[in-house]
Amino acid sequence: MRFTNKARTALVALCCIVPAVAHAHGFAGKRFFPATLATDDPFVADELSLPTIQWQRFPAGDDGPGGSETDFSIDVAKRITENFGIELGATYKHIKPDGGAAQNGFDNLGLGLKYKFFEDDVHEAIASLGVDWDIGGTGARRVGAESFSTITPGVFFGKGFGDLPNNMKFLRPLAITGLVGYGIPMRSSTTTVSDDGDTDVERNPHTLEWGLAIEYSLPYLQSFVQDVGLQAPFNRMIPIVELSMSTALDRGQSGTTGTVNPGVLWAGQSVQIGIEAVIPVNRRSGNSVGVLAQLHFFLDDLFPQTIGRPLIQ
Repeated sequence: MRFTNKARTALVALCCIVPAVAHAHGFAGKRFFPATLATDDPFVADELSLPTIQWQRFPAGDDGPGGSETDFSIDVAKRITENFGIELGATYKHIKPDGGAAQNGFDNLGLGLKYKFFEDDVHEAIASLGVDWDIGGTGARRVGAESFSTITPGVFFGKGFGDLPNNMKFLRPLAITGLVGYGIPMRSSTTTVSDDGDTDVERNPHTLEWGLAIEYSLPYLQSFVQDVGLQAPFNRMIPIVELSMSTALDRGQSGTTGTVNPGVLWAGQSVQIGIEAVIPVNRRSGNSVGVLAQLHFFLDDLFPQTIGRPLIQ
């Protein structure tokens, strides 16, 4: 990402006031946007999430007993140019039904493209277009991987509130990122036949994929609003609440499922650590609170002369 002179000045100030705070990933003006855990952010970057771990229990239903699921994910993003990048993700699932044998295997691979088309440094705003491809048939059916692909084009945005007036200065560390996407399944329905010969047809609806992350940056508070005397590790923390939602739109399906994820991020110069609770928004989304944790690396800080640079300068 190219920095204006103002952004470079703000970055130097941030590094001086809060030692070794992250200066990779996403900037709009003097606003640093961290990598979010449950929702995709609007930035094109060189970064690696290894690992992301999510654990949650699932309720018993007509299809079987309850149990727990643990997901281990790796995601890598690479800039092709300053404003265009590619993302690849893989998830290994461990599903343990109550009283039954565990099932293990990979979910479908995910591939994404993203293009940043707007940035306003003065107002700490950014927007991107992207498309995600859940590659059907690349995962194991025993852990629920679909045999068909789903394509999700979407728009991603971010906005910091550093331009608020002085009488609202303690709201300036606030920022939001979000996304709106349209999920397009490549198969309208899926037919399965049980061991007893019973046929079941499941319709695959188009979906509205939407999410939001609300952040309060303590590094921004210390550096650009008021030094309130926070010491390590608190001076690098960013409390966050994420909403990750999916709404079925047609083919006999309706309603919204998703989670609310409150947590905290710690951003260093080349690494970020995050942990969030995973709270279902309704019974269709689950009936117990899970946990989501991530270790995230900023490759453009770790390897600025090699893999941390855009492929096309």
